Amino acid sequence: QVQLVESGGGLVQPGGSLRLSCAASGFAVRNYPMSWFRQAPGKERELVALYTSVAELTRYADSVKGRFTISRNNTKNTVDLQMNALKPEDTAVYYCAKARLSYSYPVRTDEYDYWGQGTQVTVSS
Repeated sequence: QVQLVESGGGLVQPGGSLRLSCAASGFAVRNYPMSWFRQAPGKERELVALYTSVAELTRYADSVKGRFTISRNNTKNTVDLQMNALKPEDTAVYYCAKARLSYSYPVRTDEYDYWGQGTQVTVSS
């Protein structure tokens, strides 16, 4: 049974850092593209960072480039998101997601078949 469990969210001041972790079970993260999405109140869910299974490529939303880093640990079967220089506009619920197809470059939410429960990130002074 596929499961994704996020952890690491919380309240942080502007300029601070947080590290989110997604623990996967029921499949190997190395075999599928894995992503972090976020959804702020009243807004659509958006792709924050993608880690592909082929060639280990990464992709970031323009708004987080240079501040966020996605990484994968095949031994622990986890996907992490290191978030630095956080801004109030980064406040959202963050979701880990598994792509539907192994060999893909998925950027839309409908290209993902499993999601975590989400973890709240609040950036405020």
